[in-house]
Amino acid sequence: MTLWEKMKASPVLGGKEGVIGLAVLAAVIFVILPLSVDIFRLNLIGKYLTYAFVAVGLVMLWGHGGILSLGQGIFFGLGGYAMAMFLKLEASDPESTKIQSTPGIPDFMDWNQLTALPWFWEPFKSLPFTLIAVLTIPALFAYIIGYAMFKRRVGGVYFSIITQAIALILSILIVGQQGYTGGVNGMTDLRTMLGWDIRSDSAKYILYFVNGLLLFGAIFLSKYIMSSKFGM
Repeated sequence: MTLWEKMKASPVLGGKEGVIGLAVLAAVIFVILPLSVDIFRLNLIGKYLTYAFVAVGLVMLWGHGGILSLGQGIFFGLGGYAMAMFLKLEASDPESTKIQSTPGIPDFMDWNQLTALPWFWEPFKSLPFTLIAVLTIPALFAYIIGYAMFKRRVGGVYFSIITQAIALILSILIVGQQGYTGGVNGMTDLRTMLGWDIRSDSAKYILYFVNGLLLFGAIFLSKYIMSSKFGM
């Protein structure tokens, strides 16, 4: 059996149509777009691709499981927020924030008269911890919500309403705790990652391709899950 025949027969790849679809998507993301648009638009497309992770999750949950979650952005947002915390702390070193009343803490904390970094921010000074937190915090939160509702056989429109309510509660909490979260402004002025300037054009190209590879990893993982006994 040739490699092409093996690929077509793979349930993870989705047969012949799946292989062709993935090949076209890869060509568009990794070849056509980088060669045809400027860095500004490519950076925007890279941001749009991050939302595709949410779409993959909704395809599994709603498309295959028949369960509509109106709060899917919670889990995407928690992971993104964890990464932003690391980047914000790196941009808030004492030298960069020496004009603040309290140097060494994020600017929005200083504006809200905090005088020390909150304890739950401290671990996010570590990139390895942050990368683990990006995955585990949303997963743990989703497990708690899912266990609580599925244990009581909550489904249909009730599940959708509850997830929407949870999203609203979290948004109010985050916006209301501006001194700890940045409030409605969120995280701004993110500059470097381990000293690497993420605002440069070269960094934007690299992060675009990394984002594309991670998206394909998420697609393959979802296809693998759906083709397994667990997925069925």
